[in-house]
Amino acid sequence: MRRRHPLSFGAEVLDGGNTRFTLWAPVADGVELLIEGQEPERMKRGEEGVFHLTTEAPPGSRYRYRINGEEEVPDPASRYQPGDVHGPSQVVDPEAFEWRDGDWRGRPWEETVLYELHVGSFSPEGTFAGAREKLDHLVDLGVTAVELMPLADFPGRRNWGYDGVLPYAPDSSYGTPEDLKELVQAAHEKGLMVFLDVVYNHFGPEGNYLNVYAPQFFTGRHTTPWGAAVNFDGEGSRQVREYVIHNALYWIEEYHIDGLRLDAVHAIYDDSGEHVLAELARRVQDGPGRDRHVHLVLENDANNASYLRGEPSYTAQWDDDVHHAFHATVTGEGAGYYADYADAPVQKLGRCLAEGFAYQGEPSLHREGEKRGEPSADLPPTSFVSFIQNHDQVGNRAFGDRISTLAPFEAVRAAAAIYLLAPQVPMLFMGEEWGSEQPFPFFCDFEEDLAPLVTQGRREEFASFPEFSDPETRERIPDPGAEETFRMAVLDWDDPAELGHRRWLEHYRELLRIRQTEITPRLVNIPGGEAAYRLVGDRGLRAQWTLGDGSLLTLLANLGEEPLAGFEDVPGTPLYATEGVPEEGRELPGWSVAWYLRTGG
Repeated sequence: MRRRHPLSFGAEVLDGGNTRFTLWAPVADGVELLIEGQEPERMKRGEEGVFHLTTEAPPGSRYRYRINGEEEVPDPASRYQPGDVHGPSQVVDPEAFEWRDGDWRGRPWEETVLYELHVGSFSPEGTFAGAREKLDHLVDLGVTAVELMPLADFPGRRNWGYDGVLPYAPDSSYGTPEDLKELVQAAHEKGLMVFLDVVYNHFGPEGNYLNVYAPQFFTGRHTTPWGAAVNFDGEGSRQVREYVIHNALYWIEEYHIDGLRLDAVHAIYDDSGEHVLAELARRVQDGPGRDRHVHLVLENDANNASYLRGEPSYTAQWDDDVHHAFHATVTGEGAGYYADYADAPVQKLGRCLAEGFAYQGEPSLHREGEKRGEPSADLPPTSFVSFIQNHDQVGNRAFGDRISTLAPFEAVRAAAAIYLLAPQVPMLFMGEEWGSEQPFPFFCDFEEDLAPLVTQGRREEFASFPEFSDPETRERIPDPGAEETFRMAVLDWDDPAELGHRRWLEHYRELLRIRQTEITPRLVNIPGGEAAYRLVGDRGLRAQWTLGDGSLLTLLANLGEEPLAGFEDVPGTPLYATEGVPEEGRELPGWSVAWYLRTGG
């Protein structure tokens, strides 16, 4: 089987060794196509500033565009950049790759257990091929879906991926497009879905040439933390919308990706009649989503629950609230955005578990009283992705500290036992399953003029924190541009063989085995609005869910150091309990968790 997502821009291979080149360059007077080894050819200008040319250029040909006889730029829809973001683009024939997973239709959402990884630091090789070699570990662990941090071509050899500038080209430092397809195919052969993190709210600061020939790609009518917003609603926005929506369809169809995680959609602004997010969801649903399971997941700091209901809707949202509540509960931290949870962390955790968001329109202390969120209690629990670590929550700390280095073992174990068995969709961050204590600091590899500014900016971010008020202390924050900062993040695969890490890994495997056998089959058609929670003292929690088959799932948790009484009898059979929990469960030891299931209606 061969796959291609047809594009009306970029380089499209035709029969007979010819390729059609198309570039939207509305402010350019002239555009030339420069194919290595051939004479420059002038492209024809069409409507709305779209330049096009069909000429001989077999797959493997390297090319650039020359704007107004001066600046040479890569193709913004390049499928491959072998020489990085400033180099030439390469013609790729997507149908040259033969797929063997024609029977794959994905997996239902309720079966999802996500595993977020960064390709460059997940394996010693830091490549698509290196990640492929670790898939058996993930299958044995019990996850069902791999989530790749962004792959769009970024400047340099290492980057988190959120500074990408060529969203159609998987970064060449990880391998070729064919290498990525082999990774996806191998995952499917092992029953694993593959999700991809995509960034449609901004472009990185280096290697973005769009302003040279298409400044309409951006608008000053809206602003983001990265500057001018991507233009989804002004003059020229139809071209921009098509570029972004086709990118989503391209990954799903040409690379057979099973789902997308859309980064920070609260920074995607659109005042038109149909928001670009709604159009994207509709076109995915009406396209590849008709024939197989395709899941769209949001990251949205604004907690707009409306994106998760109606038609078209998004499958789920990363639930930062539940992470923050877990974190404040087990670490006691209350700085920054944790201030919104520190006053009653267990109560807010209970609300997240039962209703989705902790903030459903309430004022936020961290945001100086600004109201945040929309009501979410009517949504099924599977509308929310739950986690105790991810790249942001680890890497945005000054030293990239993991929760395993910030909280007692018993506290983290309790948090894991809750989120891995709760009806929300769980997501692990790479290495979490063996209790990795390796940091995951922010790293990048910008050009020498930009790199020191990024380093300075990174350290100034923390100047308002009391522990970093001293300039000498801030100098200890790892330099994002230094290779050794990246090296700290590369997983050590010898760790799981050590006794402590091995026991932690066995713990995760057991929890995910229980989830797979007892919880997942009962999540089909799980209703919203039928969960409840209550506190037992200040640190005790009881939560209960009605599952899709009418079964009743109950959680008892003591999220404090001291033993806690006051838990009433629970109907059902014990599923899991930490050490020392008595059979009747009325008094729980410190940092303990017990789960119960009553089957039937």
